[in-house]
Amino acid sequence: MKLFDVYPLNNIEIVKAQNSSVWDADGNKYLDLYGGHAVISIGHTHPHYVRRLTEQLNKVGFYSNSVIISQQIELAEKLGNLSAKPDFQLFLCNSGAEANENALKLASFYNKRKKIIAFKGAFHGRTSLAVSATDNPKIIAPVNETENVTFLPLNDELALDEVFKSFGNEISSVIIEGIQGVGGIREASKSFLQKIRSLCDQYDAVYIADSVQCGYGRTGQFYSHDYSGVEADIYSMAKGMGNGFPIGGISISPKFKPWYGELGTTFGGNHLACAAALAVLEVMEKDDLMKNAEEIGDYIIKELKQIPQITEIRGRGLMIGIELSEVYANVKKDLLFKHRIFTGEAKPNVIRLLPALNITKEHADQLLAALKAELNK
Repeated sequence: MKLFDVYPLNNIEIVKAQNSSVWDADGNKYLDLYGGHAVISIGHTHPHYVRRLTEQLNKVGFYSNSVIISQQIELAEKLGNLSAKPDFQLFLCNSGAEANENALKLASFYNKRKKIIAFKGAFHGRTSLAVSATDNPKIIAPVNETENVTFLPLNDELALDEVFKSFGNEISSVIIEGIQGVGGIREASKSFLQKIRSLCDQYDAVYIADSVQCGYGRTGQFYSHDYSGVEADIYSMAKGMGNGFPIGGISISPKFKPWYGELGTTFGGNHLACAAALAVLEVMEKDDLMKNAEEIGDYIIKELKQIPQITEIRGRGLMIGIELSEVYANVKKDLLFKHRIFTGEAKPNVIRLLPALNITKEHADQLLAALKAELNK
């Protein structure tokens, strides 16, 4: 059997990782400022994380959600406190796509409606409803096509108003990333998020904050959406939640009343996943990583603004997009293969920075020096 060939791969095999450094099979060391798509939140192989998982694995690795798993209760309490939503409820699953699936499903159960509002440039996952609400026709199979999703321009308050006026009583939910990742690090404005909250309240629709990539402390706040000063009804999360261990979840407003069988999962919230998620939150709290994300992010953005070749800089905290002209299309590749720095990209020519929340100013300076060297050639 061979692998199903769907991933364009860099010819690099990572065999060792520590903090924000990774090493390839030839012994070359790289600076990781992408964290495997915003997954590595507290650094690779953090000692507390490794210890937590090892201790749990030596006790019990898995049992299904047919018995009490006290680690789930501990995680819910810790997450509620750190995210400043102690009265919310937690449902655990395995990925960001699954989190968004459950959020959209829960919204529809709540108000018995079908229509979803999503936005141009959105990415919510590759499964069923999540991919239907993703603005990329190429990855939407015929079976995923639906007339229940309406895409609107991001930050267009007039268009949002008009849609709600036209069929607001049919709208089940509005799903939006606080900062679009795949869409090129494009931020939802404060007033736009406030408008979503207002219209959802008026029409009894559900405001879903997709925080899978932009949440979990990455912007300096736990959920990036909350800089708007209003709360969502459901927050979806994954990626940085487990620092590499597969886990996802939704944080659910107390207005939703659960019933047995409403949502379900075999692996979600298993013992090992909870151990990983608890380790992440413990390190985030102990080392004040949200503050670090804000401070180092501010420093990087400030320094990037001094580089005239950059077309535009977008983002907050440690979710940063560097837009370059086509002349500099090879810069990302040169950063990787010449300077040994991993970054991400968004089409057509945006470099994405999604590093661990505990990167240092020295890491930032290493990137800035390499970027200047390439842009000044």
